[in-house]
Amino acid sequence: MIVAMDGPAGCGKSTIARLLSERMGFLYINSGNIYRALTYAAIAKGLGLGDEAALLATASKALIEYDQDGSILLDGARLAAELRSAEVEAIVAQVSAVPEIRHIVNDIVRRLAEGKDVVVEGRDMTTVVFPQAELKFFIDASTEERARRRFAQGSSSMSYEEILENIRMRDEIDRNKKMGALKIAPDALYLDTSGLTIEAVYEKVYSEILHLREAHGE
Repeated sequence: MIVAMDGPAGCGKSTIARLLSERMGFLYINSGNIYRALTYAAIAKGLGLGDEAALLATASKALIEYDQDGSILLDGARLAAELRSAEVEAIVAQVSAVPEIRHIVNDIVRRLAEGKDVVVEGRDMTTVVFPQAELKFFIDASTEERARRRFAQGSSSMSYEEILENIRMRDEIDRNKKMGALKIAPDALYLDTSGLTIEAVYEKVYSEILHLREAHGE
C-alpha cells in the first residue's frame, strides 16, 4: 500500500507520516529530506546556486537510503541536524525548484518505495510521483501555526520570526514553481490541522486507512 501526503512546509505531514510508519510498520519516505540531503551535499562541496551543472552532478551521484525508522543516509552517513541547519534552510527551496533535481529526487523516491508498504510525504507525491497511490492526503495549516510548530521542534537555529519569514518565502516559491508547484490532487483528502493535536490528526488519517483496508477485505 502507498499512502501519499502533500502540503506546505511545516504543516505537520512529517510528524503524521512518522507516526503511521512507527505504528503500522510502513517504510517512511520524506522527499523534502532528500532535497535537504542533496542541498547539504552541495554546501559541503562549496557549490553555489549558480553552478547548476555541478549541482546536478552531485545530486545524480549521491546515494540516498532510508532506514526503517525513517532516518536518511547520504553516501552511507546518517544525517539529522544537518538537514535543518540554517545554511540548508536558506537555499533548499531554490535547489528543489530546479526541474532536473526534481526528476532525480522523484526517481529516488520511486526506487525506495518499490514493492513496499510505504508512507511518502512531500511535494509531487500525490500528483506526479504516485498518482496511483491508494490513499492521498493534503495536510494544511495556517502560516503562523506552521511557524510555531517548526520553532517548537527546536531543530532549527533560527528565531520564530526568521522561521515565519522563511515559511512565507517557501510558500511563495512553492506556489510559483514551473515544476512541483504546490497544488491539491483532485482525489486527495484535505485536512486543515490548525488547532488540532497530532493525535487528532493521526486518528483522522488512520481511520481512512482502516476504511480502505476494510473495503478491500483486509
